[in-house]
Amino acid sequence: MATNFFFNNFKASGEQRLLEDLIVESIRIYGEDMTYIPRNYGKPDVLYTADDQSYYMSSYSIEMYIKSVDGFSGDGSFMSKFGLEIRDQVIFSVAQKTFANEIGLPTGFTRPREGDLIFFPLNKKCFQIRYVNKFEMFYQLGSLQTWEMTCELFDYSSEIMNTGIAEIDVLQEKFSTNILQFALKTDDGDFIQNEDGDFIMTHDIMYDPIVGSDAPNVFNAESNDIIDFSQVDPFSEGHI
Repeated sequence: MATNFFFNNFKASGEQRLLEDLIVESIRIYGEDMTYIPRNYGKPDVLYTADDQSYYMSSYSIEMYIKSVDGFSGDGSFMSKFGLEIRDQVIFSVAQKTFANEIGLPTGFTRPREGDLIFFPLNKKCFQIRYVNKFEMFYQLGSLQTWEMTCELFDYSSEIMNTGIAEIDVLQEKFSTNILQFALKTDDGDFIQNEDGDFIMTHDIMYDPIVGSDAPNVFNAESNDIIDFSQVDPFSEGHI
């Protein structure tokens, strides 16, 4: 026996639109208001697909559904050779129709992009999109209605943040190690320095440079607080 040819489960556009509207309504009921932050590239390296400086300069509010209802997944918190690392993962789901209207129209994006950020207001953390599932194994009624985004806790590395949202922009002020991001510039784009050669900052930051011949003295002073050489040199094989 063959299937009933009077019913088409994969090309019924009317039922596909109905299911899409139901999904959009469900996410508005059970989802959360998130902030989508696109990533802008400064000078991307095409060969290595990397960028020395990334910019996050805009933000868009959009509703998403949290698929990881049991909590964060991923590697969690663990000690590595670089210290404590937190690699919490979460899966967000957004309706394709909603994404196209709320983000696609002003930006031209056809789908969420890897590298963009999502601000999760429930725990006030930023998550970076690592993977967007574009090809589900089985489509409902022959069409895909949502984007599934696997996100990982954002590891800040001196990116420029100017989204207009205080909870996000404070990352640059608290964790950036690039002092030139806070230095004043002339109209020609040159950095302004004082008579001592120090950069003039827009506000006070903790900056204590170690340059030239002062570096060995600073390191020696720091080492004396760790190892006491006043009695016996531990590297002299027993000789004082």
